Amino acid sequence: MHSERPTRLPQDIEWRMARRARSVGRARSLFREQAGSWGLDPAVIDTAELLLSELMTNAYRHAADPPGREVRARAILAGGRLRVQVTDASEVLPVVRAASVEDESGRGLALVAVLADEWGAERREPGVGKVVWFELALTPGP
Repeated sequence: MHSERPTRLPQDIEWRMARRARSVGRARSLFREQAGSWGLDPAVIDTAELLLSELMTNAYRHAADPPGREVRARAILAGGRLRVQVTDASEVLPVVRAASVEDESGRGLALVAVLADEWGAERREPGVGKVVWFELALTPGP
């Protein structure tokens, strides 16, 4: 009798949403549901949801792309890490800026830089726009 191991389902999911304010909350909700089904640690889920919200907000507010373009959010589990990325049609790469005490915004990428194990941004090759991403380790480091 031949016995095979069950195949593991792909742990890679992408959501496509309109570039508008309510898509930020929708992305958080979809991510939380998926991360829970993957059995991720609640602390990892909370951090990733916060950082996803920052990236989605930036895509909504700052991506000066043509109307009707979508924003994509993607979550990937691989190699003991969670990678979350947001793709929009803007070619402008984000930079961390120093927000003053009086500024009401401008701290999102600084938050991503502090809380993520790694993060970055690159132009889509091939394609239009950019991808902004972060990674979190699923197990504590040494």
